[in-house]
Amino acid sequence: MVGSRAAKLRYLYVFFDRVTRKSYHAAPMSQGGVIDGLEFARAGTTLAGVLELADFPRLSELSCSVARIGYTVRGGVSAQGKPALHLDATGMVELVCQRCLEAVVVPVTVRSELELAESQEAIDVTDDDVDRVLAGRSMAVAALVEDEVILALPMVPKHAQCPARADDSNRARESPFAALAALKTGRMKS
Repeated sequence: MVGSRAAKLRYLYVFFDRVTRKSYHAAPMSQGGVIDGLEFARAGTTLAGVLELADFPRLSELSCSVARIGYTVRGGVSAQGKPALHLDATGMVELVCQRCLEAVVVPVTVRSELELAESQEAIDVTDDDVDRVLAGRSMAVAALVEDEVILALPMVPKHAQCPARADDSNRARESPFAALAALKTGRMKS
């Protein structure tokens, strides 16, 4: 009986909140789930999973395609001792290269500490470099991950070396100023 009680307590400690005994299961593939932010942080719970493009509506609007983004959200305390969510995410995102306008695959790695604030006023009055989010009873994990992925995207996505286009390789590169030089020399001869 003693052994089974210890096993049950260990099960409760790992799979449930310590206070309210809520179970947090990783949602099925392509769903992040919803958490109660403060309870999740206070309980030190961990949630991990994989999200698909359908879970990121704002990334879709940016003409971005995502294969999969793996994430882990851990509840805990911030460096200042306040409730926080520690978010890690990795994956590949396909964007449009701003040089050649072809697809470019950009690796995304996110590691964030999001301090939970109990009110918008608490976020507004602070003047420091701490990342804060408004704590709520129903915080969408996919939205948190999407926010951090968007912030991690490069402002100007581009290839390190753009692939040469077939029509460019056959043409000799002529300076756009050569035509101006020809006009200038033509005028001077007149």
